Amino acid sequence: MFRSKERTWKRLTIAMVAVLAFSVMAGCGKKDESKDTENSDNSAVVATYEGGQITENEFDRELRIVLSLQPTMEQFTQLDDFREYLIKQEIAYKYLESKADDKTKAEGKKKADEQYKAMKEAYGEDQFKAMLDAQKVTEKEFQNYMVRVYTVMEGQLNLVTDEEVKAEFEATKDDFTTASVRHILIGLQDAEGNEKYTLEEALKVANEVKAKLDKGEDFATLAKEYSTDGGSNANGGLYENAKVSQWVEEFKQAALTQPLNEIGKPVETAYGYHIIRVESRTEKTFETLTDEEKETVKTTVASNKLDEFMNGELETKIIKEIKLPKVEKAADTTEGTEGTKDKDGATTPDTGTNTGTEETDTNTNSAK
Repeated sequence: MFRSKERTWKRLTIAMVAVLAFSVMAGCGKKDESKDTENSDNSAVVATYEGGQITENEFDRELRIVLSLQPTMEQFTQLDDFREYLIKQEIAYKYLESKADDKTKAEGKKKADEQYKAMKEAYGEDQFKAMLDAQKVTEKEFQNYMVRVYTVMEGQLNLVTDEEVKAEFEATKDDFTTASVRHILIGLQDAEGNEKYTLEEALKVANEVKAKLDKGEDFATLAKEYSTDGGSNANGGLYENAKVSQWVEEFKQAALTQPLNEIGKPVETAYGYHIIRVESRTEKTFETLTDEEKETVKTTVASNKLDEFMNGELETKIIKEIKLPKVEKAADTTEGTEGTKDKDGATTPDTGTNTGTEETDTNTNSAK
């Protein structure tokens, strides 16, 4: 499906944590009551906060755990803004975990155990171990991280009221609308990623296709002939009973507003031009939400509360000092390229990313 290229490093971090914290699958892991020895190190302190501190080794471990979950974030690890955000997140989790009551901790551990077991089953033992080994993360370290995240999120969920859940739904209810949409994409690129049309050329072809549809030619036949969307052209251009929230904004708005069973004007997105026919549309009310959907809304509210805490009380009252070493960049004279020096003087390649607000897209195809 057509998805927006909207992920900054911060959004990727939040999304990764949200997936880990809220996508609880069936299963129950074995409880481990062994003592946490992760904090036993003599490395330099890089942050202090009310009731605790973060050492260099702890921060390095946090970074490696994040990368084991989301390897595509490797490019951001040499950004000072990213590193500062990550250590603030680590402080937030450790602080809130320390304030959680026994019931919250028990429920957090239960959910973490369930998710841990489900993840291992989904990946397979060998692949899961390889994922951790790639970042030199032990299973115990990973489990402790999951327990911390789930405990914190459980605490935030406990703060959410029914009124807040209903208000969040009303503000985002379009995201729960489903639609059956048939479309033809006149893409700017071919299947190999080479330029196929300019924007002007794509619009011209889109108008020609629309004219054929207006004359009564078969949509499915034209989709197979013209559409460059590999996810739907073999199916006559149809996406059936799909959540509109999965699509880029322009496509989403057409799915939400276009009159049913009419061929709309070509809709421009970053991928080209779409000729769209909305065949059905189902809107949700709060009363018709499933329990799972209500839980999704609730976790969104909880995530927002955590974000507010990090941008408010954490910043103004809890953090005392952060003294992460700045990332040093220097020219690599042997290769003639930019590089980044680590603390031992070794040089690693520069990703070319120099701002914390650059976007990265993990979806390379226009269609799923």
